[in-house]
Amino acid sequence: MQNTRRNFIKQAGTFTLAAGVFGLTACNQKPLLTGATAGAVDVPENMFFKISLAQWSLNKTFFGKQLDNLDFAAKARKDFGLDAVEYVNQFFKDKAKDNAYLKSMKQRADDNGVKSLLIMVDGEGGLGDPKSDERKKAVENHYKWVDAAKYLGCHSIRVNAFGKGTAEEVSKAAVDGLGMLSEYAGKAGLNVIVENHGGYSSDGQWLTNVMRQINKPNCGTLPDFGNFCIKRDSGQEWGGNCVQEYDRYKGVTEMMTFAKAVSAKAHDFDTTGNETHTDYAKMMKIVKDAGYKGYVGIEYEGSSMTEDAGILATRNLLIKVGQKLS
Repeated sequence: MQNTRRNFIKQAGTFTLAAGVFGLTACNQKPLLTGATAGAVDVPENMFFKISLAQWSLNKTFFGKQLDNLDFAAKARKDFGLDAVEYVNQFFKDKAKDNAYLKSMKQRADDNGVKSLLIMVDGEGGLGDPKSDERKKAVENHYKWVDAAKYLGCHSIRVNAFGKGTAEEVSKAAVDGLGMLSEYAGKAGLNVIVENHGGYSSDGQWLTNVMRQINKPNCGTLPDFGNFCIKRDSGQEWGGNCVQEYDRYKGVTEMMTFAKAVSAKAHDFDTTGNETHTDYAKMMKIVKDAGYKGYVGIEYEGSSMTEDAGILATRNLLIKVGQKLS
């Protein structure tokens, strides 16, 4: 069954889904595309938002050493016709201070006409850790990523508001930790943005309350359409089964007040090209009603099709919905 679906996506997804199912016209097609979307329509310029590609969409490809981080920008442009990317620090973890490497990243992006929007930072400690010494260490661990993002031309780094303790304890710590990091990032002209990424951060009310207390123009949110599990049986932010989930539409509505980026999470699609877990028409209307006009990043995280096909399906769904709402 899985192989049949993959074959359908490879054969029909590239050509039919883009031009047939979504009814997009041939006048938008761009012959420059040579990879996964060869023959597919170009991203229209008349939508209220633009589309970028989150590097995590290709995490299996990167972890499997099938693609090098330095080639990410070129793939986004040539295979998907996208002009902006969102990096994940896990794929160049030891390069934050390597100026020669960062120069190569920047040059590759520039050569392909691709904008570097942000770096998603993980594994640098809890910015909401109630222990002041650990929190301070986490803040300082993020400095190098602020500097790297600045060099690459990004507008933000995406961080996590993790911490162990009660909701009140972690909230108080996160206000302090995020506030300190935002002070540093502000001097570089960068934003610090928090994603709903498990635990308390996936509670829209909790996170927006933290934002209001910080009250800094360069500290905001990155609403993700799918990360709204606030409690798992493992007791951790990730791992195990979700036993309590926050309403995703309510959460995104709340977070859009402070949004400086948006992540279009996708896992599975039906035969008409709609995502089966999230009503994209409803979600993107929330984004539009908030007055947001920036990039919406594709973050495919499914397993029922190849990563390239999943990215293409998400891209085409965003185009379909975007054209209807614009």
